[in-house]
Amino acid sequence: MSRITGSDGRFEPQCPDYAARVATSFARQSFMATIGAELGRVEPGFCEIRLPWRADLCQQHGYIHAGVTTTLADNACGYAAYSLMPEDSSVLTVEFKTNLMAPGAGEMLIARGMVEKPGRSLTVTRAEVVGVVDGREKTVALMQATMMCMAGRPDSAAPAG
Repeated sequence: MSRITGSDGRFEPQCPDYAARVATSFARQSFMATIGAELGRVEPGFCEIRLPWRADLCQQHGYIHAGVTTTLADNACGYAAYSLMPEDSSVLTVEFKTNLMAPGAGEMLIARGMVEKPGRSLTVTRAEVVGVVDGREKTVALMQATMMCMAGRPDSAAPAG
């Protein structure tokens, strides 16, 4: 289980190359590439994902579709949790709850996932998705999610079929 160290409340990752592991896993997610999402900052227990606005990701009113917004938050939560997991593990979402606070508008959406409580099997996380307009951020969605550590199952591509 990950440990919180020091009075600053920071998490200590179990794998020294956690950021590279997150980046490698993110690069294998073809859906993230399809929507044009980019991995941002990764720290122990934290992950940021950015998505430039694209018309083909919008719903009928011109806002980024809620499904895309939720996908960003889910991935940010998952990779925040994954950053604290053992080297021989992978991560899967168990459940999440999303509150859509405002339309997905702006030049870019940014999802920031963070670990609230790490655990050996289950990790509780949260994410905020913001829309950026003229350099100012507005909250678009909030998520609380539970992630499962799949111990002994390294993060690799699943067989096709």
